[in-house]
Amino acid sequence: MATDDILGAADAAYTPTDDTQPVAVNLHICDKEVPSANASFLGNCEFYYRPLHDEFIDKTGVATWETIRAWATRWNPFDDIDVMRRLLANRDVLIAPDSTHEHWSRHANFMMRHIGCGHQPPDYYISYGYYYCYTYGERLRPRLSDQGGDWLDEARYLLQRNIELGLKDNMKGEEINVVCRRYPNRNVQMAVPKQELETDKATFKTFAFNTHVPAYLDAGLADLPINDLMRIGTQPNVEEWLDGETWNQAIDSGIEVARDKAIGARDAISSGAQAAAEAVNARVNEGVGAVEQALSRLMNHLR
Repeated sequence: MATDDILGAADAAYTPTDDTQPVAVNLHICDKEVPSANASFLGNCEFYYRPLHDEFIDKTGVATWETIRAWATRWNPFDDIDVMRRLLANRDVLIAPDSTHEHWSRHANFMMRHIGCGHQPPDYYISYGYYYCYTYGERLRPRLSDQGGDWLDEARYLLQRNIELGLKDNMKGEEINVVCRRYPNRNVQMAVPKQELETDKATFKTFAFNTHVPAYLDAGLADLPINDLMRIGTQPNVEEWLDGETWNQAIDSGIEVARDKAIGARDAISSGAQAAAEAVNARVNEGVGAVEQALSRLMNHLR
């Protein structure tokens, strides 16, 4: 076994037979080398996280997104001893490249590479990733046309593929490049210290949100009928729209869709930008009700 894969060590000595006190072994490893995900997991919500922890399962019934997001930022998945035992028993396969183990997810893979070193998995995996992947599938799909359903499947796949591409870039160096095939002006470029993308929660969330726009657009957002666009654009909980990074992705996607829909070209884009600015100002100054109205005005420019 390679020495850099050892989780812990202890000294042994002869002891009396009546000495049954177990020897404590402190486990510790910090492996920042992110292995590739098996292609069969891309496009599935379990790519982000598999609901193994009872605490997470209990939280799925919480009504407000704000509560879930706040909980996700402070939750320590390593505290669940039963889950840790289950994962540790399969650690070798969970950290292997292209693993197909039933417990594999980006979240579980991170846990098994960072034991006792203080690093926590990006909360994006369980909140924005798994939560919204599941929510969109359960709540949005029945409201979409067949074309919209196909877009949803492709967008989900591309969202996860873009994460894989960014992680792969970060294993090789500091420059991350995620290409938007349909709109090269929406390519994602970021500079992140080598092998540190996944260990910095805030940076990882920003990276993931930046890659949403290329995924949505490459999946064919601009080709969808207006009814689907309205349902997609208004699906997230209002609380999430209070997040500035969510506004950025919505506005960037909306501008490209408006261009493709050829609705007055410059005038439509200009008025759409004005509506977006009003929405951001409302977010800061007037509260949720005004945000909903401003969002509606923004989406109307896609008609």
